[in-house]
Amino acid sequence: MFSRNIRILTKLTINQLKITQNVAGQRFLRGGRPKVEYKALPTPLSEKEPDPVEMAKKELAELTGGMDMNELKAILEPNKYKSKLPATQKDEKESSTELQHELEPPADLQPTYNLAAYVNKSELLQNFIKMGVDLSAIEKRKGLAQFILTLDMERDVHPRLLFLQDQGVPAEYFGDFITKNPLIFKVDLDDMQTRVNYLEAKRFSKVQIQRILTLNPFWLMFSTKRIDKRLGYFQKEFALRGDDIRYLSSKQPRLITYNMKHLADATFCVREEMGFTKEEIKVLLLSKPRLWMLKPDDLIERFAYAHNEMKLSHQMLLQQPEVLTSREFRLRERHEFLKMLGRAQYDPEKDMYISPKALVEGNNHHFVRKVAKSDMETYELFLKSR
Repeated sequence: MFSRNIRILTKLTINQLKITQNVAGQRFLRGGRPKVEYKALPTPLSEKEPDPVEMAKKELAELTGGMDMNELKAILEPNKYKSKLPATQKDEKESSTELQHELEPPADLQPTYNLAAYVNKSELLQNFIKMGVDLSAIEKRKGLAQFILTLDMERDVHPRLLFLQDQGVPAEYFGDFITKNPLIFKVDLDDMQTRVNYLEAKRFSKVQIQRILTLNPFWLMFSTKRIDKRLGYFQKEFALRGDDIRYLSSKQPRLITYNMKHLADATFCVREEMGFTKEEIKVLLLSKPRLWMLKPDDLIERFAYAHNEMKLSHQMLLQQPEVLTSREFRLRERHEFLKMLGRAQYDPEKDMYISPKALVEGNNHHFVRKVAKSDMETYELFLKSR
């Protein structure tokens, strides 16, 4: 009777019900609820038969440590009853490089996934094509094709392109800029100016600002508060000075707006799994910041091969971090080819030294001719025999 009533109240399956019946003897993942001792329900004073629904509710509360049905459902069906994150957590979970905005199509437009159908009728799309905008890339992202069709060239596009030009962004970069971030046309011009003023107030040079806006089309989507928080994170986490922050921001602008969880995972990988010291991490970050944008699993795989198989020390990798930007299979192929030739010698104090940096630079033809001092026929036979 009891089991049937609980199932009626919560709409649980039999298997889910078995979970609830054992829940009192287990520790809760949310950590906080005390164990409940089973006690017989008091005998009602009145002669009237107790309401079975109320009885089931009371027994459910005792069995689950005081949880009501909504809390129980949230545990058993987390996807269906998932709570919303606070606004502050949402900001940190945003993928800052991509800014995946999903726009609802305007009410007066029919959904479309082929902007090419509108090119002959749209002066704006024709101008975009002349600037080098990749319309096919835009229409692959939900809602952006519809958004583009609502833009007006004079009202929305020209003012923002003129603003970018005033900040030193070359006109030949406009096509790539719009392809990556057409939502720049949603940003208020006053907000854009405020965000540039912030960089000037932080003593970024004109050349640095130009480079930041050119290489990171998403920078102007971030409020000054968020940018300030990001810069503060890098300054504190890596013990950077003001000049270091400006250098890092202009060398790899995308890093500053990158996903924060990814950055934390990459830092953990470099420090704990790869074993670099705090000072070495700072050097590595400033010399090759792109490493923090790689997948941590790929990064540790490359490091493991370079360090364990090629015997490159931490100091050598600090001096030539380009090794860690090369894919592991490419490192393996070239190192093993040099090993076969008897030329896998990376110690600068010894004869026949080969720079690890040279090992990963250039195409196969350049590597075989200039680094391995061999020929392509030998290299191709080696690859086939592996």
